[in-house]
Amino acid sequence: MGLGGCALIASSFAAVAGAQTVSGGRIDVVQVNGLIDPANAALIRSSLQDAARVHSSVVVFQMDASAAVDTDVEALLHDFTHSSVPVTVWVGPAGGGVRGASELLTRSAGFAAAAPGTHIGPLNPISYDDTSFTVDAPLKDVTAKASTLLEFIGLLDGRTIQTANGPVKLSTIKVVESNDKKVREPIGEVHFRKLGLTAQLAHTLNSPWVAYFLFVAGLALIIFEFFSVGIGIAGFVGAVALIGACFGFSHLPVTPWAVALLLVGMFGMSIDVQAGTLGPWTFIGAGALVAGSIWLYGGSSHLDPEWWVLVVVIGGTVLFMLSGMTAMVRSRFSTPTIGREDLVGEMGSAEADVDPDGVVRIRDALWRARTNRATPIHAGDAVRVVSIEGVVLEVEPETGGARDHRERRRGS
Repeated sequence: MGLGGCALIASSFAAVAGAQTVSGGRIDVVQVNGLIDPANAALIRSSLQDAARVHSSVVVFQMDASAAVDTDVEALLHDFTHSSVPVTVWVGPAGGGVRGASELLTRSAGFAAAAPGTHIGPLNPISYDDTSFTVDAPLKDVTAKASTLLEFIGLLDGRTIQTANGPVKLSTIKVVESNDKKVREPIGEVHFRKLGLTAQLAHTLNSPWVAYFLFVAGLALIIFEFFSVGIGIAGFVGAVALIGACFGFSHLPVTPWAVALLLVGMFGMSIDVQAGTLGPWTFIGAGALVAGSIWLYGGSSHLDPEWWVLVVVIGGTVLFMLSGMTAMVRSRFSTPTIGREDLVGEMGSAEADVDPDGVVRIRDALWRARTNRATPIHAGDAVRVVSIEGVVLEVEPETGGARDHRERRRGS
C-alpha cells in the first residue's frame, strides 16, 4: 500500500475518532413529493434552517419526487450538502421513487436508503424546464434498504454523517420493554413536516396537467357565462380557474404560441355556437385546441399531460361546445315564431348593452337585439321594437323613436 493510501486511511480513522456523538435530539422527517418546484424547494430550505436553529440530531427527507421546475437546483444542492445538521434521505414508501433533481439530492445526502419496490433514476434531466443542465460527476450509490421509516431511523444508529461542521456520529434508537417484550423506538421526538395548506395549493397548481385543465375549463365557463347573459357562478368559477392556471403557467415552461392556439380553439368554436350551425370555425377551433394541448409545454416531455388527460379534456370540451352550449343557446333565446310580428312597437328593457348587438327583455322573454341607431343603448334602458329580422329584434331607445309601428304597418 502506498503512502497516499496510508494517509487516506489514517485521516478517515481520525475523522471518525473525532466525530461528535449526537443523541436525544429531535429527529426531523420532511415529506417531499412531486416536482421540485418553488414550494418544495422552500420546504427543503426552511426545514434545514429550522433544524439548525433548534439543533436537531438529524434531518430525514422522505423522498417520492421527480425533477425540478423554476428552481435553482445548484443553490438548493449547496444548502442540502452544507447543512450543519446531518442530512439523510429515505426513498419511500414502496411504489415511489426519485428522478432528476430529487435523485441528485438523494445521492448527495450524508446517507440514503430506499424502500423495496421503489425506483431510482433516471438522473437526467435534472430540471424539466432546462434539459441542458446535467450532472456527470460521480455520486453515491443508494444500496441500503429500509422498508419503513422506523427501520431507516434504525439504520442511522451508530452511523457517522459528514456535516458542514465536521463528522457527527448518530444515536437514534433505544431499546425499551413493552408488554414483556423488548422493542426499538427512536431516541427523542420525531417531528414531521410537510407543505402547508397554501404551499400545497401552489404545488398542486404547478402540476402541468392541473394548470392545463384549469385553463381550458376556465375559458369554457367564461364563454358559457357570456352566452347566458349576466355574471353568475359559472363566470366566477371560470375566472378563479384561469387565475390558478396562470399561476401554474408562471412556473412552467409554457409555449406562448400554444397558449394562443388554445385561445383560438375555444373562441373559434364559440363563433359557430353563436351562429347555431356546424361551420368551418368548429373544425378550425377543434384543430387549434388539439395542437395547443399537445405542444403546450416546452422543456422535457415529462411535463406533457398524459394521453388520457388530453382525450378527456379535448373530447369533453368539444362535446360541451357542440352539444351543451348549442342547446343552452337555443333554449335561452328560442321564442315562438307565430305572432312574433305583434312584437313590433312593444316596449321592454335592455338586459345588456346593445352596441350595436345585445340582449333585451320583451314580454318577460329574452331576445337577441340590434339597435338601428348609432347611439348605443345601455343595460336597463327602455327600448322599443322597430322590426324583426329572423330571431333578432331591431330596437330603438324610447326617447325619439316612432310611437306606433303597428299603425304604420297596418297602414302600409
